[in-house]
Amino acid sequence: MPAADRRPFLRRLADRLHAARAEGPPSPTPLVGYVVHGRDGLHAPSAHVRVVQRIELLARCGRADVAQVDPHAYGAGEDPARYDVVLVQRDAVPAADLEPFLARIRASGTRLVAEVDDDFFTEEARARLGRAEYDPDRLASVHAVVRAASSTIVSTPPLADAVRAVGGRPVVVENQVDPRLWTGPVEADPLPDDTTTDAGGPHRVLYAGSRTHGADLALLRPVFDDLVARDGRPVRLEVVGITEDAEDWYDTLPVPETAGHYPSFVRWLRAHAGRWDAAVAPLVDEPFNHAKSDLKFVEYTLLGLPVVLSAVGPYHRHLERAAVVPNDDLAGWRRAVLAAVQEARPAPAAARYVRDTRLIGSDTTWERALGLQTD
Repeated sequence: MPAADRRPFLRRLADRLHAARAEGPPSPTPLVGYVVHGRDGLHAPSAHVRVVQRIELLARCGRADVAQVDPHAYGAGEDPARYDVVLVQRDAVPAADLEPFLARIRASGTRLVAEVDDDFFTEEARARLGRAEYDPDRLASVHAVVRAASSTIVSTPPLADAVRAVGGRPVVVENQVDPRLWTGPVEADPLPDDTTTDAGGPHRVLYAGSRTHGADLALLRPVFDDLVARDGRPVRLEVVGITEDAEDWYDTLPVPETAGHYPSFVRWLRAHAGRWDAAVAPLVDEPFNHAKSDLKFVEYTLLGLPVVLSAVGPYHRHLERAAVVPNDDLAGWRRAVLAAVQEARPAPAAARYVRDTRLIGSDTTWERALGLQTD
């Protein structure tokens, strides 16, 4: 069944299950509700990675029944289901619905679990989010849910410290990715210039990410200025998703509309992985970034690419698996990029680590954080 056809089917199936759990006798299988932005498989990447894909695999393995929760309907009593656990990601409960939502959680005895993957808590982070026009009500929602939750799932130890400082009870669950998306064959329509890097022309180095990484991108300008590999071919940075602005020192690869949400974007990216010889993950050295995760390292490694990382925050741990270079070591960055282009594949230690520990299902920490496992 095509993915587009599966979404309405799964939605109808979830609705029927939802109604049955509200009206019928208690089920031995726990019912897990989850609150995220978006519906019908169309969610922000963080929701897919941190919640939706894990929830889907949990249900697929038969360890829980799952249903997406409308926080307004739940708080208003229009959702009669008896949830064992409700998981809320970030600010997915609007401020206007927060009080009745939390009141019903308390009255029903439902276990509330929060999930955050960025620093919403320290003074520096709040100032940064405010400059980005982040609605103060959204910050208030995150804080209220975290303080009310039995546990808060976070992606890194520094983020756990930030949550603990505001009264939350953090559990560190590293970012893992869905093996259904990141392993196995993929197909895609060819790009206009879709040649592999050994067919001539420049060596391409990938930098993919969201529009929040403009300052990180700027770090790379002197790295790629007139960079030439040993074989005499130029080394060009190719940017995916970071910016639409064209500059002479990098190339942009537009993402097609058909790859506009995370699962389809991953399939598109994997289908064209042969374009690139290496990948980079620069990160400005500032407190907000110290709480970030190493997801780019994981994804690049699954694309089959060697990675050059900033020696900042989450990337220090990968010294034995990738090139980890201080931002102020320009010569080191240039050497590392040239070496990665020459190697054109991840280090065996990186590939083994990601395969064994960073695919969903390799441990049960997330299920324990939800209260679904006690051993």
